[in-house]
Amino acid sequence: MSFDSIDAWWWPFLFILVAGWLATDSWRFLGVYLGGRISDDSDILVLVRAVATALVAAVIANLVMFPGGALAATPVPLRLAAAAAGFAAYLLLGRKIVIGIAAAEAVFIAGYFALGL
Repeated sequence: MSFDSIDAWWWPFLFILVAGWLATDSWRFLGVYLGGRISDDSDILVLVRAVATALVAAVIANLVMFPGGALAATPVPLRLAAAAAGFAAYLLLGRKIVIGIAAAEAVFIAGYFALGL
């Protein structure tokens, strides 16, 4: 059975409801149901937190090393320096994400203009 197998006006709406809403919300409901029963220090949540952190780090590394658009024309050392400066500012200035992002942007913009790009 495919999306085109039923030719009725209501079929696209039912398909979106089942495929989009039910498929994702069932996992959310299960998470809410089980979330109250799992300890914050349990091994499974430590694993989930580690995997989520690793995925975010991988996405950031991918965006820094293999960017698209105009950012691809900038040198890799400039992008790495901006990321390192942002991370250092985040760690040294109270673990505030906004400060880390602002520091990374400031280093990147200053380096961009200093290199005459």
